[in-house]
Amino acid sequence: MSGAAVQAPDPVALRSERHLAFFEFAFTRFFGKHMRALRLARWGRPQAAPGVPAVVFANHPSWWDGVAFMLLNRTLLRDRPLFTPMASWALDKYAFMRRLGVFGIETGTARGSVAFLRTAQHVLRDPAHMLWINAPGRFADPRERPIPIAPGMIRLPEMAPEAQFIPLALDYPFWGERKAEMLAAFGPPIPAATLLAMEREARAPHLAAALAATADRLTEDAISRDPDRFETLVHGREGMGGVYQTWRRLGALLRGQRFDPRHDTRPERAP
Repeated sequence: MSGAAVQAPDPVALRSERHLAFFEFAFTRFFGKHMRALRLARWGRPQAAPGVPAVVFANHPSWWDGVAFMLLNRTLLRDRPLFTPMASWALDKYAFMRRLGVFGIETGTARGSVAFLRTAQHVLRDPAHMLWINAPGRFADPRERPIPIAPGMIRLPEMAPEAQFIPLALDYPFWGERKAEMLAAFGPPIPAATLLAMEREARAPHLAAALAATADRLTEDAISRDPDRFETLVHGREGMGGVYQTWRRLGALLRGQRFDPRHDTRPERAP
C-alpha cells in the first residue's frame, strides 16, 4: 500500500454530527424542491440487527442515490452512523462531504481497491457503523439484469466477517405529478458468514440475485402507482410552483375553496 493511501483522511475521525445536522436540513429542503416524496415500501423496512456492523448494498440508477442514502439513514437508522465511498475526483468538488461520513476512493486501480477495502475494514470495526455502497460501481438502469456487482464487493465479507449485507433497491418513477417519486425498499440481510462459505466467484451472483429480488418486488409496487403500498418518509412540495401556482392558490381563496396543489387529485392507481 502506498504512502499516499496510508495517509488518506480517516472518515471516522472526520465525521461530525454538527455538520450532519446542518446538511440534513439542507438536503431535506433540496429534496422537497426537486422530488415529490421519499416513499419506503411497507414490506421493505431495514432489518439491521443491533450490535452488528452492516453493509447496505444498493443498485445505482441515479445521481439522487447519495441523497437517498442520507435521508434513509437519518429517518430510519439515525443511531447507526453512515459511511459511504465516493470517487476521489468527485469528492474533491464536494469536500464538505468528508464531514458527513463520505470518503474518497481511487477508482480503476489496484491501489485504490486495496485502500477502499482497508478503509471499509476500519469503518466496520465499530458494530454501530453502516457502510452504504452502490454495488454496481457505475450507474445502471434499475431494470438491468443481472445487476452488476463491483469486484470490491466480493472481498468485503473478508474485511468484516461479523457484518450483515443488506440489499437496498432504489427507483425514481414519475406518477401523476411534475416531480419524480423516490422509492426505496430493503431486502432480507445476508450474514457475511454465508458469503464467506462460498467461493469468491459465487458471491457476486448471490449478491446480485438478492438485490434483484428486492428491486423486482419494488418495481411491482412502483407499477401499482399506489401510495398506500408505501410509508412516506419525506414529503416534497406538490404542484407546479411559480406564478401559475400562485394564481391557482389565489383563485381558490377567492372561491372560498381549500387549495390542493396537485395536478390530479384522484387516487393514484394503475388501470
